[in-house]
Amino acid sequence: MTIKFWLSGLTCFLLTACGAPPDNNISDNERAAVPISVAPAELATLGEQLSLTGTLTAERQTRLSPRADGLVAHVHVEAGDHVETGQVLLELDPALAQQALMRARAQEEEANASVREAERLVNEAQRLAEHQAIPATEVASRVARLNLARASAASAQAATREQEELVERHTLPAPFPGVVAEKLTEVGEWVQRGTPVLSLVAIDRVRLDVQVPQERFEQLDDQTQAQVFADTLGDTPLPAQIIARVPVTDPEARTFLLRLLVNDPQSRLLPGTSARAEISLTSQATDTLTISRDALLRQPDGSHSVYIVDNADDEEIARRHRVHILYEQDGQAAITGDTLRQGDQVVIRGNEALTDGQPVEVVER
Repeated sequence: MTIKFWLSGLTCFLLTACGAPPDNNISDNERAAVPISVAPAELATLGEQLSLTGTLTAERQTRLSPRADGLVAHVHVEAGDHVETGQVLLELDPALAQQALMRARAQEEEANASVREAERLVNEAQRLAEHQAIPATEVASRVARLNLARASAASAQAATREQEELVERHTLPAPFPGVVAEKLTEVGEWVQRGTPVLSLVAIDRVRLDVQVPQERFEQLDDQTQAQVFADTLGDTPLPAQIIARVPVTDPEARTFLLRLLVNDPQSRLLPGTSARAEISLTSQATDTLTISRDALLRQPDGSHSVYIVDNADDEEIARRHRVHILYEQDGQAAITGDTLRQGDQVVIRGNEALTDGQPVEVVER
């Protein structure tokens, strides 16, 4: 049958080369039949493995800024350094803040001394009042001055703690373990709160973001099994779990975001690189139409179409139908389309030059 297919095509070519004059009066339905090969659309189990490509991202990634304004005195890390939680990454010159702290501590000591003196006067007044040697109003006045002194002391203590915190904020600790991705400042530079000075990326927990066709949304949940193949690791699979299904569809691509958390205890994955997710849908398998991938024709707008053979008045006609691809695997494509049915004869060879309604001759099935 394959030899017959090519002989038919060769015959058409020779007739054209020999100068057979075209008949401009021939209607569309009277055009010469084009030799084609077909294969039936069949029902198959839908996607036991859904393969999708995406980008690896770090679960935690941040640009660090100083917690106070000041002059950079020391930068203890460089790009590429691994750091632990609490490790000091950068220090600002604390001289002015330390002077302010010393002043606050002196004021606190002065306030405490005032409290001690006020307490002594109250105790003295209370002893004298027992012998009626001092008016009761004087005792009340001294008690009031003691309360004021204690309030002033509490305020001074708060000011001291505040200043101690400001001094502490002249150092920048690592909020989580990770790798320094960027160093954005140097010693001697004046920086302010909100100014990025370092970029830190955690590589112990890496996510993979993939775009999934909207038809799959209800088939995926937290229990769906998945594994990830990173380009940097070759064929080594890593287990992964679904941590987020974003129920917002991209109106242009008709896809939604699926986020997988990859289990990589050795921290071998590199954020920003590509990876492939293999998602198992066996437990939620359904039947769908599958056709040969050779039947697919890509349209200028990005959509896909196929030709099926329709019998009209004892003549075989090619009819174009739009389809949506669910997935492709092993030379087959799972599709959806309102006008396609099981058993339809789909054109798999000779379809590139077909037009809708063109007569065809099936030379191979």
